Amino acid sequence: MPETLPATRCGNTLLRWGEKTYIMGVVNLSPDSFSGDGLGDDIEATVDQAQRMVAEGADIIDVGGESTRPGTEPVTINDIDDELRLVIPAIERLAAEISVPISIDTYKSGVATRAVKAGAGMINDIWGLKKDPAIAKVAAEAGVPVVLMANERDAPPKAGIMAKVLADLQYGIKTALEAGIAPQDIIVDPGIGFGKTLEQNLELINRLAELKRLGKPILLGTSRKSMIGMVLDLPPEKRLEGNLAVTAIGIANGADIVRVHDVRQTELVCRMSDAIIRRGSVDD
Repeated sequence: MPETLPATRCGNTLLRWGEKTYIMGVVNLSPDSFSGDGLGDDIEATVDQAQRMVAEGADIIDVGGESTRPGTEPVTINDIDDELRLVIPAIERLAAEISVPISIDTYKSGVATRAVKAGAGMINDIWGLKKDPAIAKVAAEAGVPVVLMANERDAPPKAGIMAKVLADLQYGIKTALEAGIAPQDIIVDPGIGFGKTLEQNLELINRLAELKRLGKPILLGTSRKSMIGMVLDLPPEKRLEGNLAVTAIGIANGADIVRVHDVRQTELVCRMSDAIIRRGSVDD
């Protein structure tokens, strides 16, 4: 059994790292989501999808209102009206109707502030506090955990991808701690697909265990991403089997949370992987 990390409180759930792999179900509200699953402002469809994911085994529901697909022009951290219009009503409804914590997928402190007040119990920052460091203060004051992603889209590295990812995450951890976020409330994400080449993405998954040196739980998000499409020559909606393979390998290499669109199939892979990997020591 790997060394146990301190548990993390997320909403009404205590995440006990090492006991199981937690599943984060993706609820995209952006109409131009890369995977074609954006729900827009259809609240009933959002609630239905989240409830289905919870029934299938999701431990956290991650709600996002801005597309992060490659090539999308990002909005400024102060331009938040459209994002708020999508995510706040959805979070308010979900907080009242589902039993698992809600994560807000945003890198803007203004959105995070409103989302936490609406009921979000986690902040998932794809820029690892580099775009809007004030989001760390939001998490600290609310006492909610934050996911810090290593994002290389501003300056894609030509070599040394693991060193670059570790440096990015160390920066994020330092910034988070200085803002007052509790050490056990920091989760790291290598940022598969964000400013990395195919070979760099594959290398990161293969070497994922090296992130354990940071002493933080690891989130792995590869669901339907172009890395899988490039290897298998398949569109986003046909990348399930590829992602299930990546999920099993990721768990073997230390992933504590997997962020996915296909919860039912992933839950089976997680249970089987956990039965092998997290079974503890057995006497001969």
